[in-house]
Amino acid sequence: MKIKTISEFQLDKKTHEVERNEQIDKIVLEIIQNVRANGDQVLFDYAKKFDHVELKNLVVTDDELAEAETIVSKEFIEAIETAKENIKTFHEAQVEKSWFLNKKDGVLLGQQVTPMDRVGVYIPGGKAAYPSTVLMNLIPAHLAGVPSIYIATPPQADGKINPHVLVTAKRVGITQIFKMGGAQAVAAFAYGSESVPKVDKIVGPGNDFVARAKKWVYGDVAIDMIAGPSEICVIADESARADYVAADLLSQAEHDEAATSICITANIRLAEQIKEEVEKQLTELDRREIAQASIDNNGQIIVVDNMKEAFTLVNDIAPEHLQLMIENATDHLPDVKHAGAIFLGNYSPEPLGDYLAGPNHTLPTSGTAKFASPLGVYDFMKKSSIIRYSEAALLKEADYIETLANLEGLHAHAKSISIRRKK
Repeated sequence: MKIKTISEFQLDKKTHEVERNEQIDKIVLEIIQNVRANGDQVLFDYAKKFDHVELKNLVVTDDELAEAETIVSKEFIEAIETAKENIKTFHEAQVEKSWFLNKKDGVLLGQQVTPMDRVGVYIPGGKAAYPSTVLMNLIPAHLAGVPSIYIATPPQADGKINPHVLVTAKRVGITQIFKMGGAQAVAAFAYGSESVPKVDKIVGPGNDFVARAKKWVYGDVAIDMIAGPSEICVIADESARADYVAADLLSQAEHDEAATSICITANIRLAEQIKEEVEKQLTELDRREIAQASIDNNGQIIVVDNMKEAFTLVNDIAPEHLQLMIENATDHLPDVKHAGAIFLGNYSPEPLGDYLAGPNHTLPTSGTAKFASPLGVYDFMKKSSIIRYSEAALLKEADYIETLANLEGLHAHAKSISIRRKK
């Protein structure tokens, strides 16, 4: 793990990224076009090609859901139920309601809030199973009142879906689950097939192919965000323990080789201790090769002169996860302008947010926290403006409307008003 001064620090923009995206896009666009043209059959073909499994059907059956219940442990069920309640409680506060304003005599204005009709949720598979992602994506959609929620997730080698994912989905009340992954799953949700319904919005994390597919179908369907590799940034001072900081940095490094782990501190001695702890703890990890590659490529400890400089740097990075492992961390909240989720103190590690605390773990990455927010109930709802004028109220303001319409050269707009004046 590299230790740098702030003057040496530069976020690695990965100049090869543009070339890589071009290569991925070529594959993704072909997949999207193929799914649109051929439907279910090509989804079976891609399952064989990419997941190395021959499927007999795309839909998870009731028997498979029942079987999954017999496989998972009691401890898992207890953990899921606890997380479910915490996530539900947090997101209930985000539910928006319609409102109306009687502005003056004869005028009613307002906003009607309604849920989307159909949502497709992508749950990653492959390297690991993510029942926590099921909770984080499905609970807000359910609270928003979405009537039809579907899951897409890659099948295992045996043609089944990970039982922990199935059990979690069932306990949230979702049983419509499709065995499909990658760009082809995104395309199927975006355009529909014989078995897969076309949805209004696609949410959920995935690999580069999933992210680029979401980018290309956006406009035909809504998406939550184009998420990049996981990130963590820790600001640490003398009150932080080096072993805690190192463990938290590695918690993100083990996600994948492209994950980014950054620590910012004004204490050079602490920086050296953290570096030593990262190297020590790396040897103990089951996913050591992945975490090692992440740390080698994107792991950095930045030594700054003071806390003001630290927060300036953080706001430039706009990290997905930000941990403030400093004294009086809550007092420094106003200093943070851009971050997906903020964890305060030495006993609020990032995995707490990933699994149990309640706030959503689907967060903006790659600096997009400067303009984007965590996934929430609001992502599954839409708003319609309500306008009602009486005849008297309309005629009172008719001159203003006609003036503006004629100024813009939209004379039919003006006539729409004047014809009512004549009446």
